Amino acid sequence: MSNGDVSKAEMNSDVVMRASGVCKTYPSPAGELEVLRGVDLEIGEGEIVAITGRSGVGKSTFLNILGLLDRPSKGELSFFDRGKQVDVSRLSKSARAGLRNRQLGFIFQFYHLLPDLSVLENVLLPSMISNGRLAYRRRRGELLEQARGLLSRVGVEREKQRPNTLSGGERQRVAVARALMNQPRLVLCDEPTGNLDTGTSDQIHQLFVDLNRELKTSFLLVTHDPSLAGKAQRQLHMVDGRFVDAA
Repeated sequence: MSNGDVSKAEMNSDVVMRASGVCKTYPSPAGELEVLRGVDLEIGEGEIVAITGRSGVGKSTFLNILGLLDRPSKGELSFFDRGKQVDVSRLSKSARAGLRNRQLGFIFQFYHLLPDLSVLENVLLPSMISNGRLAYRRRRGELLEQARGLLSRVGVEREKQRPNTLSGGERQRVAVARALMNQPRLVLCDEPTGNLDTGTSDQIHQLFVDLNRELKTSFLLVTHDPSLAGKAQRQLHMVDGRFVDAA
């Protein structure tokens, strides 16, 4: 399979996000450090895509760009919302933040749950931000029901507990529920099972597959875990800031 084949969504899939010729450089004492070198990727509606590769090849940098946490040095990034193409490079900082909160979910290796909030409050946090204080108060009952439904779906019952009282697997399940709270079209996962034992990792892997099937949410998985990568419909291998055919 050629690089062009593996980096694009199937032609009959609705595209959620498209990266074209994405480059990223950083200044260094030795000159410009080129981390990404013209990366192309289309992610389809309801698709699971895995990116593999050694540490330091640019996977997390690319994920941060797709997540609107960073900007490319060159190239284009587009998000597709109900058939309308949004050129992300033209958005203001506040518009990027709004798009990120409404349409994207994030799952990290080390959970990033807020320790002073309860499990339920952590899941509710994206909706608090997207609605604002007044709208959140009006919708609180509806949003509480939605958050509790997500916690039930991912198998966490202790909604009043603080995250530090939970196991690693339970914390990652809470992080999954939080990522889905605003019903995003795309969830970006950075080594989501890298901090978990094999048995718990397998459970999280299956959870991603089940949620993808039921909710039609797209997932992009950056991972060193071949078992998790194997759950994806497409696997892309990155070497030195480019996608190449896996060896």
